[in-house]
Amino acid sequence: MTDTTTATTSTILDAERADLLAELAEARNMLINTVRGLTDEQAGQKPTVSALCLGGLIKHVASTEEAWLRFVVEGSSAMSFAMPEGVTWEDFMAGQARELPQWAIERGRDFQMLPEDTLPAILDRYARIAARTEEIVAGVEDLSATWPVPDAPWNEPGSVRSIRRVLIHVIAETTQHAGHADILRETIDGQTTT
Repeated sequence: MTDTTTATTSTILDAERADLLAELAEARNMLINTVRGLTDEQAGQKPTVSALCLGGLIKHVASTEEAWLRFVVEGSSAMSFAMPEGVTWEDFMAGQARELPQWAIERGRDFQMLPEDTLPAILDRYARIAARTEEIVAGVEDLSATWPVPDAPWNEPGSVRSIRRVLIHVIAETTQHAGHADILRETIDGQTTT
């Protein structure tokens, strides 16, 4: 006779992981609800003085989650903020860099609904990233495990992030942008998600 209790128990998330993933799923749903019933064109509208659009916000949040979960698996090497030769952080932060680093170009594209983007494709990618996040979180041994954060001016030199703190950061990022998205949606057609 085999012990099926052990196999079943090992696949059940502990309460902390389950709570963190449930909170992240709720934040994702708040964000996704802001585009319900919209066309690609509406998802790309910038209805406020901000340069933000709904499709771009979802792309950005998905990319942020994906990057931070790569950090959970690979450490700081998963998040490179390399600068082009001859470009300093001071130049970049002041908006005076003669050349933008590739990561900054990609980040800027994430905030836009590009001509080749469709809302279904953006949402599908976000769903795949969410599934991968759940898989990673279920598989890590210890949420207290840490990695050094990448070198960048917005990170304190020598600081580390635990997996737990990464998840809390992703939740905060998602909820922050869900609030932005709710304002954009209301501006587009008067609908709110709350």
